Amino acid sequence: MMFRIPPVTKNLLIINLIAFLATLVMQMRGIDLADIGGLHFFMASHFHLYQLVTYLFLHASFMHILSNMFGLWMFGCVIENVWGPKKFLFYYISCGIGAGLLQELAQFGSFYMTIAEQVPATTFGTVLEYGSLYANALNSWTTIGASGAVYAVILAFGMTFPNERLFIIPFPFPIKAKWFVLGYVAIEFFSALGSSGDGVAHTAHLGGMLFGYLMIRYWNKHPNSNYDRGRGQQFFENLRRNFEQRQQNHHTYQNSNMHVEQGGRQETDQEYNARKRKNQEEIDAILDKIRKSGYDSLTKEEKKKLFDASNER
Repeated sequence: MMFRIPPVTKNLLIINLIAFLATLVMQMRGIDLADIGGLHFFMASHFHLYQLVTYLFLHASFMHILSNMFGLWMFGCVIENVWGPKKFLFYYISCGIGAGLLQELAQFGSFYMTIAEQVPATTFGTVLEYGSLYANALNSWTTIGASGAVYAVILAFGMTFPNERLFIIPFPFPIKAKWFVLGYVAIEFFSALGSSGDGVAHTAHLGGMLFGYLMIRYWNKHPNSNYDRGRGQQFFENLRRNFEQRQQNHHTYQNSNMHVEQGGRQETDQEYNARKRKNQEEIDAILDKIRKSGYDSLTKEEKKKLFDASNER
């Protein structure tokens, strides 16, 4: 099914939605899940290690969760189908944790600079001392949202299908995935430098993409690791085998009559086999082209041939 959502992506969407609804319900009961599960600054009194994971499933508003879940659905479905559920889940959670760690580092830098402006000759020990003193006040530095992990998924799509064309509102023309991702990186980078105070954790977004980039580069350089590129190749190999199996079944069925109608006359077995070999070679070439350059690189005729072959019985 073309629109079937793979299991990990589907479950992540469901968990995020349930957590968002639970946040609204608990707020009416005076319980703040964002304070319990949100990622606090590590010097704050409410900080706990588990928050590096739980913060990924909490969102501040409907638009916040809508934008994140749309990105997860749009790009996560593709990446999970190519990588497989285990590798995709490991990547998603790891990049989310990485985004949180970089956000913690950025908050420490901000806190250090604040103390340094007020206390001459500030040292690391001085910062820790003031962190302990203001531990309760620092609880307001809380990060929630799946954006860091989702941005990592978008990066994975751009690195896996760099030449795939995307239609992005409001642009009236398609944009290659690699330029789309680079645009995102540039926006988040300059937003983080600008310290716009918009309440968005731009550093966490960059952190998720940074960890994702390093992870993908490692997998590419170590193809024999547990999480290698083979899954993506296996995806297309499975597709290839599916075509071959269908055509073998078709061949077996028609060979039971020994001849096939072709152009108003009966084919000999030799002609039939030659035609099938030629068709298979064309399908193999099309599948190789998809693996290297993406589905969008196919011509209209190639797409039609692939579609016709997939529907053969």
